[in-house]
Amino acid sequence: MLVTGATGRVGRAVVDLLIDAGMPVRALTHRSDTAASLPANVDVVTGDLTVPESLEAGLRGVGAVFLVWTAPPATAPAVIERVAANARRVVFLSAPHRTPHPFFQQPNPMAVLYAEIERLIAAAGLESTIIRPGMFASNALLWWAPAIRAGGVVRWPYGAAETAPVDDRDVAAVAALTLYQDGHAGGDYVLTGPESLSQAEQVSIIGDVLGRPIMFEELSPDEFRSETEGSWPPPVVDMLLAAWGATIGRPAFITSTVFDILGSAPRSFREWVADHATAFTEGPTPSA
Repeated sequence: MLVTGATGRVGRAVVDLLIDAGMPVRALTHRSDTAASLPANVDVVTGDLTVPESLEAGLRGVGAVFLVWTAPPATAPAVIERVAANARRVVFLSAPHRTPHPFFQQPNPMAVLYAEIERLIAAAGLESTIIRPGMFASNALLWWAPAIRAGGVVRWPYGAAETAPVDDRDVAAVAALTLYQDGHAGGDYVLTGPESLSQAEQVSIIGDVLGRPIMFEELSPDEFRSETEGSWPPPVVDMLLAAWGATIGRPAFITSTVFDILGSAPRSFREWVADHATAFTEGPTPSA
């Protein structure tokens, strides 16, 4: 089984879960120097989604591929063609852009790309499973950990906007299972956490777990744009502001899919925070 994005927050966990299940694993990495971070019994190959011919060695002899798209769209057709020529099954990490909830229905260039990759997968005749996680719980590290580590105030827009943060580990568990377990061909799985929480409530939960209150200061959308200028891509800022704004006054979209597939309840946001509490008190800011 080939895992792309094998050193990322989901792909790395998929590698470990496949090993635990006794599956042979090949990991595709962009740089050879990342091989040391992977288990010794993983077959590590280098390849680049922007150079489709570089994937040949990684795809040779594999039956299933976990596809995480981290490249511009231009080479997607050639990559999917190569995947289809070698593998029977693909599990694609997409997004809930088909979900009829305003949070997921705002203009989003990534959704356009994901929809095109899904079309290519279907046209290639691959046995496919589409994994659609909602908002990741781990975004809290990217967004709020620096201010919390500094002992300051979390300054953020749309504090009342509700999401259902999903634990990366639950996403990885569903992805790994659908890679090696039969019965998921054609599966289209929207994955969420178990509860709808406003962004301000999520910050409060982090404070509860850390044992100290964390102040939440509401920013206007324009203030948020100003504060992220130069460090965040403007399209990402616009996408998030539109999504948060559209969901004000509505609870988050919640599914039972994690439980339905794994047979165990999805981890709560509080559980995720408790398991990552030290990241809010020490260490560098994680990369996206």
